[in-house]
Amino acid sequence: MLNFQQRGMQMNQYHTIMKQCPLFDGIEMEDLSAMLGCIGGKQMHVQKGQYICHEGDPATYLGMVLTGAVRLEREDYYGNRSIVAHMGPPQLFGEAYACAHVSAMPISAVADTESRVLLMDCRRITTTCSSACSFHSRIIFNLLGLVAANNLVFDQKIQITSQRTTREKLMAYLLHQAKLHGSDTFTIPYDRQALADYLEVDRSAMSNELGKMRDDGLIEFEKNRFTLL
Repeated sequence: MLNFQQRGMQMNQYHTIMKQCPLFDGIEMEDLSAMLGCIGGKQMHVQKGQYICHEGDPATYLGMVLTGAVRLEREDYYGNRSIVAHMGPPQLFGEAYACAHVSAMPISAVADTESRVLLMDCRRITTTCSSACSFHSRIIFNLLGLVAANNLVFDQKIQITSQRTTREKLMAYLLHQAKLHGSDTFTIPYDRQALADYLEVDRSAMSNELGKMRDDGLIEFEKNRFTLL
């Protein structure tokens, strides 16, 4: 069961962040409060390491990061963790599963730092309300586009983790990060353990490979800051 509290007017301070999210593209700032009431928007304050939703919870809500950061992860039968994605403001999470009406979440959402998230009832988004709000059809249109776009994030991970060796996985990930940042020097959102979990490799083997890549003149790094050479 999701544990959250309605915050009412306190959401107003996050309207600027919300407007940066494509989900609310074309919706006027003054309509945001009414829209949140219409779609059941609720705020949740979580500490680092606290679960926003667990694998197996009903896939009812989609979330938006207002502050902090959220990681999506899953565990196998033996408890081995795999990080699926890392989300910061104003990114969405859980929308694909909620829109697909799957019976249970196949992943967990965990606060990577102290965070605030906005949870929205997908059923109330995709069902036009009796008031025929002018913004409702717009948010449905925006949501469909975001579901398609965010599926590309998961496709990118598949491309990275399907590489055959740890070095190839590392290079594929680092090249992707360089492209995202538009620079050969960039900071990744993961520490060593989290990066290993994302790449689905052994941490010690990955750390050894990073050292070899540095010795081979391919990269330089300090903690989670990397430079491609």
